[in-house]
Amino acid sequence: MTSNPLRRALIAQVRKTFNDQERGETPVIRRDDGLFGPQSVCWRVHGDVVTMMVGGVSALLLQMLHPAVLAGVWDHSAFRQDMLGRLRRTARFIAVTGYDSLEAAEAAIEKVREVHTRVRGVLPDGTPYAADDPRLLAWVHVTEAVSFLDAWIRYAEPDMSMTDQDRYFAEFAIIAERLGADPVPRTRAEGEALIAEMRSELVADARSREVARLVLDQPAPSMAVAPVQKMIFAAAVDLLPGWAREMHGLKAPGVTRPAIRAGTRGFAGTLRWAFRG
Repeated sequence: MTSNPLRRALIAQVRKTFNDQERGETPVIRRDDGLFGPQSVCWRVHGDVVTMMVGGVSALLLQMLHPAVLAGVWDHSAFRQDMLGRLRRTARFIAVTGYDSLEAAEAAIEKVREVHTRVRGVLPDGTPYAADDPRLLAWVHVTEAVSFLDAWIRYAEPDMSMTDQDRYFAEFAIIAERLGADPVPRTRAEGEALIAEMRSELVADARSREVARLVLDQPAPSMAVAPVQKMIFAAAVDLLPGWAREMHGLKAPGVTRPAIRAGTRGFAGTLRWAFRG
């Protein structure tokens, strides 16, 4: 381990944030015998702490605009009391399926599939919903793929080629397919087309606004983390498409945008430095 005290402090804080110590979770170790590997684009994109945080929050805000996805969270989880826990569990699933062994990845996917079989109910308008509906799974997947990738491009690799962007979609599709999603975009263009197609199904209402408020106003785990969390959440809102911000009733950063982007880019670089040590 690095002897630099700043590096040690940063690494310790990240590990504390993303691993539930009460449940005995430890950091996921990168292995070559998983779904992807060191040469994959997924390893490149999903290994960056800050861009995954920005993309993850932005993806969650997009997902909650679909009434059936929102209902599954609203009716079957304790997100109101443990929003950080929900974000942490999503981050851990991405880490395990992306970096752990094939056996661990398949076990994580099977666990999620099993949970989805129990998440079903009826929307306020009487329409039934089920979390294992392939189309709902496709919405969750495509919002994550676009958000993770766009955050990476904005704060890490602005010149990323379209070839590598398409490779990322093709690789990440493996997880979506194993979860039962359909249709699953395998290129950037297919991802954007699916989002455009599903926009007519999205709804902004009191429940979606409540979830957005809970996501963006959740208390930081510590005073030291609070300024960084505020910046990350502002960057996530900035990353949203304009139409999604409008649906949520969120304002674009405006004159603060340069500061938000510069601060997020700087913090992302600092964490990369820490983990390279």
